[in-house]
Amino acid sequence: MWQVIGQSKAIALLEHSMERGQLSHAYLFIGPPHVGKMTLALNLAQVVNCQAKSVPCAECTSCRRIAAGKHVDVQIIDLISPEKGEISIDHIREMQLAANLPPYEGKCKVFIINRAELLSQEASNCLLKTLEEPLPRVLFILLTSREKLLLPTIVSRCQRVELPPLSFTRTKEVLSKHYGIAEQKLELLARLSRGCLGWILLAIQDERLLEERSHRLTTLVNLGYASRKQRLMFATELATQFSKNREQLEETLALWLSWWRDLLLVKGGNDGFITNIDRKSSLLQQVEGYTMEQIKNFTHHLQIVARQLEQNASPRLVLEVLMLNMP
Repeated sequence: MWQVIGQSKAIALLEHSMERGQLSHAYLFIGPPHVGKMTLALNLAQVVNCQAKSVPCAECTSCRRIAAGKHVDVQIIDLISPEKGEISIDHIREMQLAANLPPYEGKCKVFIINRAELLSQEASNCLLKTLEEPLPRVLFILLTSREKLLLPTIVSRCQRVELPPLSFTRTKEVLSKHYGIAEQKLELLARLSRGCLGWILLAIQDERLLEERSHRLTTLVNLGYASRKQRLMFATELATQFSKNREQLEETLALWLSWWRDLLLVKGGNDGFITNIDRKSSLLQQVEGYTMEQIKNFTHHLQIVARQLEQNASPRLVLEVLMLNMP
């Protein structure tokens, strides 16, 4: 059985291709973090190697080994460590060598490139050559949340499959049906996840995720009352964090953006649609100190910062400007 919930269109597309014997040699799964891209990729790897039928049976030896991460013909290419910042050409060259060998224990070799937007320029060009010359019994699956950062030529060589986030109502339905979460926590998780069930599963398994979120929001609120010097010192801390773990800073900025969007909603009298419902009292208190124009401007600055960091601008300079623009 397919294990991805709420992605019926993507599954139907893949099943239709399988039925017609027209499975592409390369796929590009596009969607926000934790929406289910990796789960679907592993399911597809099970499909092409399943010993029972054309859908992942989850019972045969091949399906079970892929689920356990032990199948030698299914490889995941990702960052070795957050500090590296990109997927290097060495990763792709190793993948090319493995792709030229016949499958060892399955029917098809599958290479899953996670966070494909982090491919270096050299790695991208190297991968492009591989995609331009399809190999028999080899399947490439690229996963990304930022398609625009990929080479257009790489995108054109892949079958695009979009995985949109679930609606708020559908997210609540799934949580209620499959996880039996209490109503109050269910509401909070459904809003914070923005339709990405993988994030909810992480939050259920590890309570530190919500604790870390609470800590980051407290820091953000306190910055509203901090001096310029304190804000610039904090910008330096964030820039250092970025050099060590880019993804962590991106998560922080996304959380901040959700907070300032909530302030915008509260200021406009639409507090029933806020994301951070467990911090409503703080939002109501903080919003009194800002004008609508100030909130709009800083929300815009947060969006600009995210784009600048994607374009490899100086993290320290970008974050210092952000702190100076905070009302």
